[in-house]
Amino acid sequence: MRAAPRAASAWLSNRRPLSPLPLRTQRISGGSWLMRRLRTRTQFQALLRTPPVARTAHFALHRICLTATDEAPNANGGVFLPVGPAWLGAMTPKRSARRAVTRNAMRRQVYAVGDQLDPPLEGLAYLVRLRAPYSAEQFPSARSDVLCRTVRAELMQLFERGRSACAQR
Repeated sequence: MRAAPRAASAWLSNRRPLSPLPLRTQRISGGSWLMRRLRTRTQFQALLRTPPVARTAHFALHRICLTATDEAPNANGGVFLPVGPAWLGAMTPKRSARRAVTRNAMRRQVYAVGDQLDPPLEGLAYLVRLRAPYSAEQFPSARSDVLCRTVRAELMQLFERGRSACAQR
């Protein structure tokens, strides 16, 4: 026995045409743009292809110096990484931080530390990658103030090492 074909919906689709992702940027108090966040898979993959310029016990820092050739459109028609303000991305894999609360707290710390760097980052793209888990015995809570302070201190150390590596080259 055959079933009757399903009728088409009378409701209009609420799908909007796909548009390029907006650039997420952070404002500083003067109103100028300080930093853009990495958004696309292509941007993250480009930074992951570079060797880390600095490492700490739990994090690795990848960096690309932006040139005019980086402004070329990618295969999707979007701009890859425009030259100008710095780009910053954070990767916190699930294998290193099992709870989403922990991963989100670490990402927030990365962006907060990036905003507070003095002098601000310019003309570079950075990716901070969590490469080792924090001890569950030492930090039993998924998100605690102690964990956030420890992550922030280690991120400050990571960016200092990254800057010193930049000065040596």
